[in-house]
Amino acid sequence: MEDYILTTKLKELRASKNLSQEDLANLAGVRRETIARLEKGIYNPSLKLAMDIAKVFEKPVEEIFFFEDK
Repeated sequence: MEDYILTTKLKELRASKNLSQEDLANLAGVRRETIARLEKGIYNPSLKLAMDIAKVFEKPVEEIFFFEDK
């Protein structure tokens, strides 16, 4: 049983750069639905996707995706 959940700051970061889900999806090379699912916490990104998203925001992966206790 998992004692933690993956949390993300994607929505806040997108808003700070005035990016839509579609914009971020295009920059990261995925579908908009993938970004929506990441933001809702129902999809965990691959390491490659997490790193691609981190590059878009010029931040370390750990500042965008992190684990929290349930």
